[in-house]
Amino acid sequence: MSSLPAGWYKDPADTSTQRYWDGEGWLGKAIPADAVPPVGPPPVEAEPPAAPPPVVTPQPQPYAPPQPPPAHPAYGPPPGWQQPPPGWQQPPPGWHQPPPPQGWQQPPPGWQQPPPPQGWQQPPPGWQQPPPGWQQPPPPQAWPYPQPPHAYAMPVPKARPHGMPLAGLGQRLLARLIDIGVVLLLNVVVNGWFVYQWWQDFRPIYNRYLDQVMAGAEPDMLEPTGRMQTLQMTIIVIATLLWLLYEAPAISSRGQTLGKMLMGIKVVGLDSTQPIGFRRAFSRWAQLGMWTLFWWCLVGLVIQFLDSLSATFDPRLRQAWHDKAASTVVVAVPRGAQQTVEAAPRGDIPGGRE
Repeated sequence: MSSLPAGWYKDPADTSTQRYWDGEGWLGKAIPADAVPPVGPPPVEAEPPAAPPPVVTPQPQPYAPPQPPPAHPAYGPPPGWQQPPPGWQQPPPGWHQPPPPQGWQQPPPGWQQPPPPQGWQQPPPGWQQPPPGWQQPPPPQAWPYPQPPHAYAMPVPKARPHGMPLAGLGQRLLARLIDIGVVLLLNVVVNGWFVYQWWQDFRPIYNRYLDQVMAGAEPDMLEPTGRMQTLQMTIIVIATLLWLLYEAPAISSRGQTLGKMLMGIKVVGLDSTQPIGFRRAFSRWAQLGMWTLFWWCLVGLVIQFLDSLSATFDPRLRQAWHDKAASTVVVAVPRGAQQTVEAAPRGDIPGGRE
């Protein structure tokens, strides 16, 4: 407890005023410091009386005579019903109001629809309220650029190496048959004597075999003599060399054998229309012709047949195995067509002048 007796003292918060101290706290309002204070504590100020509540004058209600009850149930719209908007359709029979979504609460009595936001427009006639649970779809993203169709869906254009059409398979077959006939004639001339000598050794063995068959005895095996085997290998080697000398030089220099010239087709490289040279021509021939050395065991004939048929396995460029080995294609050359001229190197003028 403070030792200061009760009385009027200057207010510590504002020394220009004085307030009454009752020994425990300040009472009343402050008065000027030079004013004569009253005796004792200041009088307690009474609280102002509360303002009386406003008197509400009741408004007279218009009198409405009682309506007689209807003799039968009314079929009119219920109170508060409004005309539906244009385009509204009557729900089908048996339709029930769907239950409200979870968490939905009934609005309190007297609730009114808030005014629409600024810029809102009336929905067009025929617009229907979305079903319960419907969510606004996300805004559309930027339209993607149209993608070109897949390469497999586009028709593949026909290949035209160096601007020339590919030779048909029928043309190539006829050209090969003509070349086989030419090589066969060369073998008759060059290999004819060796074939005659081989037949002279083989005929007695064959006649003895037929006699044993006609007599009903078990025939001996047809075993060639050593001279026959030597003649057979000689004939095969000569036939292989004749084919090489007939085809490789002609293909290396002008890209055409006699059969290809007659059928109007030509062998060209994939990189240029210039002559492919003997090295590539030999590589192209060897892929097919070297198997002639294995005719004696029939393996060579099978591989040569498959090689000739392999052009049908490549519908794009119609390259057989021997074409792929030398990177060549066979093109059609129309009769009377001018020879293709290679482009001059950069900086040079066709004709040889700088």
